[in-house]
Amino acid sequence: MKKIAALFVVWISLAAAAQDKDPRLTEVWQPEPRVVTPGRSAADAPADAIVLFNGKDLEEWQAKDGKSAKWKLEGDAMTVVKGTGEIKTKKSFGDCQLHIEWRTPAQVKGEGQGRGNSGIFLMGRYELQVLDSYNNRTYSNGQAASIYKQLPPLVNASRKPGEWQTYDIIFTAPQFNKDSSVKSQARITVLHNGVLVQNNVSIWGATQYIGIATNDLHSEKAPLVLQDHGDAVSFRNIWIREL
Repeated sequence: MKKIAALFVVWISLAAAAQDKDPRLTEVWQPEPRVVTPGRSAADAPADAIVLFNGKDLEEWQAKDGKSAKWKLEGDAMTVVKGTGEIKTKKSFGDCQLHIEWRTPAQVKGEGQGRGNSGIFLMGRYELQVLDSYNNRTYSNGQAASIYKQLPPLVNASRKPGEWQTYDIIFTAPQFNKDSSVKSQARITVLHNGVLVQNNVSIWGATQYIGIATNDLHSEKAPLVLQDHGDAVSFRNIWIREL
């Protein structure tokens, strides 16, 4: 971001000097953007991504206590096993682009928060809700694609239960001052099944089930966490790009 800001300042200076003069004065040739080979489709990992789940094993994941993850592998997906607990990545991340696909059970059981519930915790703290929100009313800041107990999605773009859904996420980690106060809040953009549902919004703080979100000092990078909420929610094709 600092490089982009510096480049912008240079560009403004050049632009001011170039009025009614040579158009080449506003051409920026350096630095040249590096080449990244994209995936064959929007869902495929680009060349510089870290593949967190390839459908074959759970090598990139571990249980909360650091032991092996105990979720079920079936087909090209991993599925929550009730009572085994959350799983987290072995690597830590801050600013990132994240692609993740998820599916709630085809057989509908329960209602509201008791129906196809899980969650994606960026940096282990900031929850993007996973829920069967197809014809399933619950509180708006707790439905699918909400920042849980904080920000409702702009729209409900949920597919039917049993169908695969996608989240494409751009996340900017918070920054803290030396005195532990918040310099800038975390920010997030989310596309749910290709539909914009969170538009570069500020996250209030770490997710809280009861009470107001908190902004406590933490490391610049932390693991990604997937929640065991007791429902057999499945995940596949997870990849991340560090920004």
